[in-house]
Amino acid sequence: MAEFVYPPVIRTALTVFRALDCQIKIIGAESIPAEGGAVLVSNHISYLDFLFAGLGAFKGGKRKTRFMAKDDVFKHAVSGPLMRGMKHIPVDRADGQPAYEAAVRALRAGEVVGVFPEATISRSFTLKKFKTGAARMAADSGAPLLPVILWGTQQLWTKGRPKTLTKRHVPVTIMIGEPIVLAPGDKPVMVTRRLRAAMTEMLEQAQRDYPGKPTGPEDTWWLPAHLGGTAPTLEVAEAEDEAEATARTEARAEKRAQG
Repeated sequence: MAEFVYPPVIRTALTVFRALDCQIKIIGAESIPAEGGAVLVSNHISYLDFLFAGLGAFKGGKRKTRFMAKDDVFKHAVSGPLMRGMKHIPVDRADGQPAYEAAVRALRAGEVVGVFPEATISRSFTLKKFKTGAARMAADSGAPLLPVILWGTQQLWTKGRPKTLTKRHVPVTIMIGEPIVLAPGDKPVMVTRRLRAAMTEMLEQAQRDYPGKPTGPEDTWWLPAHLGGTAPTLEVAEAEDEAEATARTEARAEKRAQG
């Protein structure tokens, strides 16, 4: 079936990246399967990660990734039609089973499905705890897991920072690891640990080889604390996430109480 939305979105994104002289480096593109289902699993450090992770799959094998994303994005007047047109998969966080089943169907039909196992952006720019959904999808569909690490995207637009979509010459690394094929009987928890370990090694390599450097003391916010940056530690970031989630829950409850 012809795709009328995805190709122009990709072309537009590439045009913007070129205009900003975004220095994109794709490593491991040969790992993208030419056909068949695959669960693309990416770390999450920016609001733009789906564009860059999807670009890696497209450049590597002309594959169009169907990302799982919270359903609020699909309700937006602008992003909603685009998300539906690109056949992304809406996730209701109160009831994720329909989205899970839709993802498994897409995988069995030979699609690449994109998942952020951390569920939310990592404020610490390190890997948070992974949910097991990606491993369970791979087990239920027979599709391999395809680990992807992004680095540098946090400089463009991330949680708690001003949107800097006009920042030029930002290096962005897209690293694609070797597919992880599940064996019969593999437990999702153990597979998830194996996946996270592989992605930890990939992230460390991407950080070591990254050409970008802070321009001064005020520009160290995008570096993790263990690399000398001023990003919050994982523990502090998790506390901030919990506080934000609590505030969001209380706001919804207050809104319901007001009718």
